[in-house]
Amino acid sequence: MEKKLILAINPGGTSTKAGLYNHDELIFEENIHHDPSELEPFLTTFDQMDFRRDIVMNLLKEKGYNLEDLSAVVGRGGTFKSLASGTYRVSTKLLDDIKDGSTLQADHPSNLGALIAWAIAEKAAIPAYFVDPVCVDEMIDEARLSGHPLLPRVSLSHALNIRMVAYKAAEKLGKPMNQLNMVVMHLGSGVSVNALRKGKMIDTNNANDDGPFSSTRTGGLPITGLMKLILSGKYNAGELKKMLLKKGGVFAYLGEEHVGRIRKKVEAGDEKADLVLRAMVYQMAKEAGGMAAALRGEVDAVVITGGMAYNSWVTDLLGDYLSYLGEVLVFPGEAELEALTRGVLRVMNNIEEEKQYT
Repeated sequence: MEKKLILAINPGGTSTKAGLYNHDELIFEENIHHDPSELEPFLTTFDQMDFRRDIVMNLLKEKGYNLEDLSAVVGRGGTFKSLASGTYRVSTKLLDDIKDGSTLQADHPSNLGALIAWAIAEKAAIPAYFVDPVCVDEMIDEARLSGHPLLPRVSLSHALNIRMVAYKAAEKLGKPMNQLNMVVMHLGSGVSVNALRKGKMIDTNNANDDGPFSSTRTGGLPITGLMKLILSGKYNAGELKKMLLKKGGVFAYLGEEHVGRIRKKVEAGDEKADLVLRAMVYQMAKEAGGMAAALRGEVDAVVITGGMAYNSWVTDLLGDYLSYLGEVLVFPGEAELEALTRGVLRVMNNIEEEKQYT
């Protein structure tokens, strides 16, 4: 079998993950952590591009590989303008839009993925790609209205991992993904619950804005109570953002965010910890039920993924709530590098056509 070496890159807030695959077989994977002092000199996320590119290039060299060995490079897709799902060829138009910043929906390290992939691929004269970015938007029109025209619902989700496990679920069910309806739940530091109809993500909760609370995020909140909190003058914008997105959810109630450690407290008789965890799963199940309604009850499977899916207590309780909808499948973890590689292989193997960013 002809070698197809694909270099996959996933820039995160405090780390850069990189992996090399031959077809879908992992050759090596590294998670390179960045000390805050390393990133402090950079005024913007964009300024980190050369620093992170060089780290990936050095890693490739340390592992004994050259650019000439590669067939393609793929980077994590960022918060670009709304896009359909799929595998996209990195273009100069995308590079210009990232550098300009006018179409970006948030300043996040994932925006660097395509830039780094392009910088490496250009040297090797091979294609660069990004796959299923967080800005995948296939929502139906009804899902976009929030209740006020000044506050539209925005599609930002863990699309990369969501679509990969949807493909895996389809393989297990023995049907093409575009013939199935699924509720897919990504359970991480933020929770994305999605309705997939025939392969399209027709609705999703934005993990920063609504949906269930998670280990560190509040999810949807009572509007009038939130208004009073904002107008109280006790908190500035930065403090509120931290409260809602980094120190909300389970952490706000218990001062702890790790579900495994909290479960040990529950087993030792901590009733408050038990209530908080059950309430979190209850909200997840309600959101999944709503997405099943968006699919008119025609659900072939409920698919659970993300880091929290390693905890069988969470997945078992969700199964108790949701098994009436259909088969419940669990794929723990967040395998972004594998997902990126699989996206490129679908194009290389002519399973789907590469898409163009315009």
